[in-house]
Parts: sequence; structure tokens; C-alpha cells
Amino acid sequence: MKEIASMHHVDFSYDIEEESSLMSPKALQDVSFTLYEGEWLAVVGHNGSGKSTLAKLLIGLMFPSSGEVHLFSERLSEENLWETRSRMGIVFQNPDNQFVGSTVQDDVAFALENNGVPHDIMVKRVHEALEQVKMKDYINHEPHHLSGGQKQRVAIAGALALHPELLILDEATSMLDPQGREEVIEIVKKLRSEIGLTVLSITHDLEEVLLADRILVMNEGQVLMVGSPQEIFQQGTELEQVGLDLPFALRVSELLRIAGVELLGNHMTEEELVNELWTFHFSK
Repeated sequence: MKEIASMHHVDFSYDIEEESSLMSPKALQDVSFTLYEGEWLAVVGHNGSGKSTLAKLLIGLMFPSSGEVHLFSERLSEENLWETRSRMGIVFQNPDNQFVGSTVQDDVAFALENNGVPHDIMVKRVHEALEQVKMKDYINHEPHHLSGGQKQRVAIAGALALHPELLILDEATSMLDPQGREEVIEIVKKLRSEIGLTVLSITHDLEEVLLADRILVMNEGQVLMVGSPQEIFQQGTELEQVGLDLPFALRVSELLRIAGVELLGNHMTEEELVNELWTFHFSK
């Protein structure tokens, strides 16, 4: 499989002067992982676990104290930073911080203009991206007058207009209401199925986590575990000990077992649990 992004034994400390001290806490310590083409990797962890630092290193806002960050088979450096970023789409937690244009159209076009995309191609990409996120009817609206979900759609459109090989979502759904979160997640699911987009999402949203192919769990600046959602959430006690939630359906499954209800598997979603309970009850 083709590697899209990876870290190799990465350390990072925000206090460079203290880094020589053996007692100095590091924001990241010996972090290694690989993200493959077409994969969705969700990065989770409690506040202060190193998730945001990991994201900043991936997009080149900072560079490691030691170790290497690779993107698209090249080591990320100041020399190739801008060319590398042109191949990524990035959506942050608060879309208001990303808006620079006076209209939706201007905002989606901003990064394309900076990258020197010819005008006729730029116009086509803007319309295509807004169509993908169902925001074409708002093309001349002011971004700041949109709802939270609509703003995040526009931010995603701006990322998609770049035709990225990698989409990074840094807590992109955390400030949205349930409907807004569902809208954004559905867009990402659709794009993955249509164009095979590679996604790295840093999130607290368990619905988003369960859609990922793999989960990377961070704790105190280190990689605690990596695996499929089923593999990760089987480690229920260890996850709770580091301050992470478990899916509601998994919690209910455990309570039902304690109450003497026989269940065949560990259910990640409410739909899975309801289906087994209905089948079990009906068969009786």
C-alpha cells in the first residue's frame, strides 16, 4: 500500500531550553505511525495527550525536535513545505478562523489563487467543490452569516477545491450541533467512496471515530495503541483509565451481559445492538 503520511520516532517539546533536561516533559515522545492511501485514520486522546501537536507537525506549522515527518514519500522540510501543503486540505475546529473572503465563492477560491491556478480552472473547481458539499446556492453569501454546519461545509469546499490527496480534519465537528456533525461526516463518507480520499481526523466524536478504518490513541504524548475500531474498543478498561469514552452501544452491551442477557458480539453501534436484541427476542 502507498504511504501518504508517517511519523518516525518523533519527539517535540514546546520548551526548547528545557529539552536537554531528562525530566523535561515532551508534548510528543517517540511517536511513530503510518497513514496509507485511501485510509481513514482517527486520532483520539484526552486533552493534552498530544493530538493537536501531532496535527501541527503534520501540516508544517512546527518541526520535530527529533525524528522525521514524511508526507507523500518525502521528508517534510522548510524547502518543500509549501509544495507539500498544496497537496493537502486542512479543516480546523473553528471555520471562522479560516474565512478570508467576503463571499463564499471568494473564500473557496482563496487558496487556489495563492497556488496560481488559472482563472478558468479556478472557477470550475470552486463550483465543483461547492456542489460536492451542497453549498452552491450560497455562492454569493457572506460566510459569517451562515450556520455552523454551513460554515464547515464551506471550509471543506475550500479544502476540496485544491484536489487534495490528504484531508486533515482537526476537531472539525466539535463545535457543531448534532445535525451539523452529521452533515460533515456524511460529506466525508461520500467523498471517500467517490474519489478514495485519504482522511486523518483528530476528534472526540465517537460516531466519527467508528467510521475510521483505524484508530490511533494518544496518551501523554505517546502512541498508546493503534488498531481497528473493534480492536481498540475491546480495550475498554484501559481506554477509560486514560479518560476516553466508549461507544454507547458498547456500554449498554456490557450492562446487558451483567444483567444476564446473552449477546453474540461486542456492538459498536446502536443499530447493531438493536438488531441482535430484536432477533434474540423474536426467536424466543
